[in-house]
Amino acid sequence: MVFGLFSKERSLQKTIERATNKLSQQIDRQAAMDKLREDGTDEALVGLCKRFGITSLKGVEDEQEKTWVVDVLVEKGLAAIGPLRRYMKSAEQLSFPLRALEQIAPHDKILEIADELFESEPPGYVRMPERRIDLLRWITEWKGGTDEEIVSRVAPYVTDFDENSRFSAIDGIATKDVALIGPPLIAALVRPEEESGRIKRTIVEILECRKITLGDKADDVAKLLVGPLGDFKVANGVVAKR
Repeated sequence: MVFGLFSKERSLQKTIERATNKLSQQIDRQAAMDKLREDGTDEALVGLCKRFGITSLKGVEDEQEKTWVVDVLVEKGLAAIGPLRRYMKSAEQLSFPLRALEQIAPHDKILEIADELFESEPPGYVRMPERRIDLLRWITEWKGGTDEEIVSRVAPYVTDFDENSRFSAIDGIATKDVALIGPPLIAALVRPEEESGRIKRTIVEILECRKITLGDKADDVAKLLVGPLGDFKVANGVVAKR
């Protein structure tokens, strides 16, 4: 009995290895993925999720296979939540698994898992920010969350160490409720540590477009509207174009 169990686990591992071998022929990878789909156990589905973590040599095939895995996980329904959760704890890229999760899990479960992911990615230095950026982009595009739920989770990253993470957070909340995005965006703009012209201009453009009231920070913002930002001004407590 023990030998049989060991043999089954070994066979499953070999199937996962074939499904995640980026150098294999597409037909061989697909055959292995089909076997994992048929197996349907938690371990098989975690193995299937690992396909998200490799990039095969042909871009079109790579996208098609990852989309196929998303469809299979959605097909499995609630049974796929546990495997997805396990996989995302250590995944370097989150865009595809999150795409699957939002189609399967109920609202509160999605937020619960998202909070686990945010907890694993606190603002600050990180060597590889791709995982964080995937998470920020996903939640700001997620249609199932309220503005408050989304902005409260993203706002801490508008001052993140990584510039691309900051941009993803800032750009992602640009269309949310002005009462929620105004304070963190203004604070991010006027902080002395912000040296990126790209970040400053993005924030200024959002403040101007959304007509966000600057309050007691109007003078601080006005002082920044020089040089590359000289085509903007503060008028009547909001940013306007000159």
